[in-house]
Formats: sequence, C-alpha cells, structure tokens
Amino acid sequence: MISKITGILNKAEEEDARIQVGAFEYQVLVTELVRRQIQDRVGQEISLHTLHFFEGNPVQQGRMIPRLLGFLHESDMSFFELICTVDGIGVRKAIRVIAMPVNQIADAIQRSDTKWLTTLPGIGPAMAEKIVAGLRKKVATFAMAHAGLQAISGGPDTGNDKIFADVFNALMALGLGPSEARLRIDKLIASGKVPASVEDAINAVFKGS
Repeated sequence: MISKITGILNKAEEEDARIQVGAFEYQVLVTELVRRQIQDRVGQEISLHTLHFFEGNPVQQGRMIPRLLGFLHESDMSFFELICTVDGIGVRKAIRVIAMPVNQIADAIQRSDTKWLTTLPGIGPAMAEKIVAGLRKKVATFAMAHAGLQAISGGPDTGNDKIFADVFNALMALGLGPSEARLRIDKLIASGKVPASVEDAINAVFKGS
C-alpha cells in the first residue's frame, strides 16, 4: 500500500493533483485546502501522505476504482479519517468539506459552533449538529493548534496565523509534542520574523534551535 508519494507536481486541479514519479504520473485526490496550499508549487517536488479507498458501486456497476487521496500533514489525514466517521459524510463529501485549516474546523467543533461549520461547503445546519454531536469530544488534539496560536498571539487569527497553524501541524508530524511545537513557534513570533511560507517558518524554527 502506498502511504506517501514524492514527485514533481505537474498540475493542481479542482479535486486532484498530478504527480510525476519517474515514468509514471499519479492522480492524487486532494481537499480544497491542500489544493490551495500546493497550487503555486507546479514544477516543484512535493510529498503527500496518502490514503487508499475504492470508489464505485459493485452491486449496480460491478466496478470499483482504486483512488489515492493526499495530505501535506499526517495530522490532517487523521482528521479526515475522523470526519468520515460521521454518518452522511463520505470520502467525496469530506474532500469538499475540508476547505479551511483543520485546526480551525476542529476548534469550531469543540466549541459547538454550528453556525461557523455551516460556512463549509456542503454542510447545512442539520449536518453541522451531527458533526458536533459525533466529534466534539474527539477533536481536542486537532483544535490544540488553534487554541495555542491564539494564546501566543493574544487575540483572534490574523493573516499570518494560517502559516503558523500549518507550521504547528508540520512540527507535530516531525515528532515534536504540542508544547514543544508551541514553544518553538512562540520563539519565532518573538523574534519578529514574519515567514513568507511554511517552509521558511520551519527553516527558521530549526535554525534557531
């Protein structure tokens, strides 16, 4: 089973990325969030953590198509799997739903903010209530990044907070605990440096360690 794919990004389309690995081009489905994060990296090498699923109806059509689904961070992949456990949210719907940073979605679920959840594609009031009921006690780890960044910045999200939220997820994917990840981001913010990208922030975090 393919758990990670690394190659040159040929295209970043509405719901999939085309990644060149040697002589093969792979179609990897991506969420709207991931598409936005990678759309300016065409021609560059990227790595995606991947999930497999089969699409189709074996009873009516007798055909199941294998698909790859990619994420920049393992924590985002884990959240995707969690949200798919909600009755009525399948893989395709979850791909559309995750159009905002995972930590922000998880924070809204933890706060039972159904009004905010209805701003996500395909989520109406009834589904928002169902998501909160099913996941409110299961998203603390994912929401921690959002809470930690607000504690660091002393207020609501700013334009730079999305970068720092992605950095937090990346640091945890690299093996750091939540407290250590927040401490390193705190030092970066205190330095007065404003990174232009997640990559720049990660480099600055480890250069200063």
